[in-house]
Amino acid sequence: MTSSDWATKDFYKVLGVSKDASADDIKKAYRKLARANHPDSHPGDKAAEDRFKAVAEAYDVIGDTEKRKKYDEMRDAFAGGFGPFGAPGRGGTTGGTTFDVNDLFGAGTSGGGFGDLFGTMFGGGGGARTTRTATPRRGADLEAEATIGFVDSIDGVTVSLRLSSDAPCPDCSGTGARSGTMPRVCPDCEGVGMRAASVGGAFTMNETCRTCGGRGLVVDDPCPTCHGSGRGLSNRTVSARIPAGVKDGQRIRLRGKGASGERGGPAGDLIVTVHVSPHRLFKRKGDNLTLTVPIAFHEAALGAEVKVPTLGEAPVTVRIPPGTPSGRTFRVRGKGVPGKDARGVQRTGDLLVTVEVQVPAALSPEARAAVEAYRDTVGAGDLRANLFAEGAGR
Repeated sequence: MTSSDWATKDFYKVLGVSKDASADDIKKAYRKLARANHPDSHPGDKAAEDRFKAVAEAYDVIGDTEKRKKYDEMRDAFAGGFGPFGAPGRGGTTGGTTFDVNDLFGAGTSGGGFGDLFGTMFGGGGGARTTRTATPRRGADLEAEATIGFVDSIDGVTVSLRLSSDAPCPDCSGTGARSGTMPRVCPDCEGVGMRAASVGGAFTMNETCRTCGGRGLVVDDPCPTCHGSGRGLSNRTVSARIPAGVKDGQRIRLRGKGASGERGGPAGDLIVTVHVSPHRLFKRKGDNLTLTVPIAFHEAALGAEVKVPTLGEAPVTVRIPPGTPSGRTFRVRGKGVPGKDARGVQRTGDLLVTVEVQVPAALSPEARAAVEAYRDTVGAGDLRANLFAEGAGR
């Protein structure tokens, strides 16, 4: 890609976001488009493959904070009338002020200006061919999702994940050349992958070498599997350890389990979004577990000792004092989720037991007689008298 291509390509439009979109919005747009156009979902569809590459290229630039800043500055500079849209000649004027294009872009100076900006984006400033050599490239981060059980989220679990990612071609080991042959150094860029190009006649910047496509190598006898690209699709299964205490929706980063690097670079990371299935009895509130327990009217009125379950341990007994109202919560210490407090000290949450007083749907004659006797005993006091007190409805 030439420097003018970078200046004229609208990566925001490719991802369908505005120039002031947040990093999260850009990431969401990229993930949506990448999934929709992934080659695995459209085998043999060249148009989908091209869209997938365009989306990846756009995200590589504006998905990175530093690259995005430089890209925006460069786009603003070109849009302002400099560069391929009609760069003023040397010693031209604008707004009544005489200037030198070389002063603007840092040519012939000690540095600074947009020369540094473009040099960073395109691999060097104007002038002679760069001598920079190709450097190792870190592999891309991959994302996956895993659904685990509620108990596994508390105890931790190892899951197997099936991943598809870019990787060196298995037949040529990433060289791009047919088995038994080797690529040669590109004669035009001398293995650098970049060449100096004139932009508007006023200055020069580096662009991708058209002969080797930026690889620095020329393949005379391409590998029939990858057609000389040196890259292929890797389908593999990895084991991912989900730590104890993980929460629903939490993202876990697994170092070095992403896509393979290039030219000896390290592998990227695998980011796993964890979904936790609900439990039949227990729910989670921070590092505490919650449990709702039904009790009878006479247990609430007279008091009782109620046995309740715990998660993965023996049941415990909760003492219900006389006169307990429905909805009261009791705390059982240390029967929650392992975690750390605000100071980073290891601790275990509690089990919060909420009681609900149950009213029987039907009464036997004996039970009915007992309830009526209770009513007659306590009298006809009106529990709702305060609802109709003067001014209560105002």
